[in-house]
Amino acid sequence: MKSKIYQYKPNGEVPPGESLPEGLRRIALGVEYCGTRLRGFQKQKHDPLTVQETLEKALSRVAAEPVTLVCAGRTDAGVHASSQVVHFDTTALRPVKAWVQGVNTQMPFDVRVHWAQEVPAQFHARFSARSRSYRYLIHSAPTRSAQAASEVTWTERTLDLEAMREGAGHLIGEHDFSSFRAAQCQARSPVRRLTRLDIGRVGQLIVLEVSATAFLHHMVRNIAGVLMAVGRGDRPPEWVQQVLEARDRTAASVTAPPHGLYLVDVQYPPEFTLPEVVPGPLLVPLPFGSIGTQ
Repeated sequence: MKSKIYQYKPNGEVPPGESLPEGLRRIALGVEYCGTRLRGFQKQKHDPLTVQETLEKALSRVAAEPVTLVCAGRTDAGVHASSQVVHFDTTALRPVKAWVQGVNTQMPFDVRVHWAQEVPAQFHARFSARSRSYRYLIHSAPTRSAQAASEVTWTERTLDLEAMREGAGHLIGEHDFSSFRAAQCQARSPVRRLTRLDIGRVGQLIVLEVSATAFLHHMVRNIAGVLMAVGRGDRPPEWVQQVLEARDRTAASVTAPPHGLYLVDVQYPPEFTLPEVVPGPLLVPLPFGSIGTQ
């Protein structure tokens, strides 16, 4: 039986023992962005206001050659990231400063590169990731904040955190999350393993911390919407399990707004030695995993 012959594809997976073509190097970046005016991460044919388009244009100018990239997890319109990770292949030889400060000078202020690092050929921003973590921020107060209107989700209702925590407990572990996926989700399987779902209070904000190896389309926002319904007292905590077991999106068509959602951490195997980062956002200056103690 013949072994599979490796053929290089730009930004693609490189099998162990193989290398990039001569003259190419692979660069990883840590990226932060405010998604308020952006149409999501993924580049679109008829809309230039995406994170990918913004980054690729800036990188192409600094590299003096066309650059395309791959991200750890695509985010929707209005969703933010404090620690998105991307990678790209290039023949350009530039110092780290050029991939950070140089690229940032070519972009609007709502997209920033925080670190850059040359990585082994076997690194892939999407497929090498071991886990992804999000924070969902809810402002529970009688009046909406003027300063954070597009950075958090607001509710005038008081939320019962203990009820939300009880409901969240039904989602931990490996389950069929069909009830929490968008209708347009293209994932082959609805099964995901949720390793963390903590809920705590930081000042006037209620924060949900969610970690999994991977997420379905709208999964975190749908979880947040269901738990907010429990927190408001509209549904009991055990309703969360009923929704999960239904394996049907119509069982709970509650999708929380995008602007409360932040991609805050992507974990990779230690051999890639990527920089340690503060998960963010700036509104929540706490280490990841400490929310449940608040």
